[in-house]
Amino acid sequence: MKSLDKKLKHIKGGKYKPSEFIIADAKDGDMAFGVTSPGPAGKGRWKSREDYLDAMQQMSDSGLVDIMLMSASSAEILKQRGTFSKSPVTPAVRMNDTTDIWNARGSCYRQYPSEPFATADLQAVTPLCKLGLYSMTFSNDLQADKASLQAYGEFRLACRETGFRHFLEIFNPAFDIGVADAELGHYINDMIIKALAGVTHADYPLFLKIQFNGRDAMQELTHYDPSRLVAGILGGAAGTTRDTFELALQAEQSGARVALFGRKINRSESPVKLVELIRRTIEKDVSPAEAVQQFHAHLKQEGIKPQRSLKDDLKITEPILKL
Repeated sequence: MKSLDKKLKHIKGGKYKPSEFIIADAKDGDMAFGVTSPGPAGKGRWKSREDYLDAMQQMSDSGLVDIMLMSASSAEILKQRGTFSKSPVTPAVRMNDTTDIWNARGSCYRQYPSEPFATADLQAVTPLCKLGLYSMTFSNDLQADKASLQAYGEFRLACRETGFRHFLEIFNPAFDIGVADAELGHYINDMIIKALAGVTHADYPLFLKIQFNGRDAMQELTHYDPSRLVAGILGGAAGTTRDTFELALQAEQSGARVALFGRKINRSESPVKLVELIRRTIEKDVSPAEAVQQFHAHLKQEGIKPQRSLKDDLKITEPILKL
């Protein structure tokens, strides 16, 4: 049994311990950012596809994550290499790439309500893995949100016919949708429950991936139906190293049981060490500030130049984490 399934069984059975917090490395950025997804390789240059695949292999080999989320093309290559054949890590594929994640340089797609779209084909992905991510963004727009829910229903039906499992990602909208900032987290919560209330157990997502909209919103959602609805957080922008540890800890303390970090891991100077310290922070071995200090000590020991000074990297820069 993969570590994901063992942990989910305990979480849904009310036996959760911080050591069972689920971490996913989200390396599906090529479906959103294109060439820039592997990360910078110096001024004006970007790492290659092979660098991206090597990072997936290294993180999977570490055993520190429970899920490796990829594009279908990356999953195909790593399956051919045997990356997950004897690994506790569960491979997963992003199954849809709605228009609001189209982040090509110079593009303006995120200025408009999300429209359903999927490049990946379920029949082609199923031989590669049995778990996928499906995402939606609610825009407080009747036609757009109705289309998103209808497309999600069609996806669930296709999954039922193949035995494919999924987890559900709900993004915050990227533009003003007429909902006050203080109410946005509650709007998202209500739409999640509305979207899943008519879904029976066989078709239910394994867990959620959502933006952290503060302690109150997360506690409200995780209190609603803890035996059925497992909430996880997405990482968003890279931020400081302190932001990463604070986000993981504050979310876990608010009831989240999963973290799916993309740029926060991929843009780190030492991704494997970062994930190790995320786990130690959640398990209360170190505080977020102590974790930052230990991270910088590791960089110095390994001769890796830090992106920021220790003083700057100890700062909390994401506003929601300061509340």
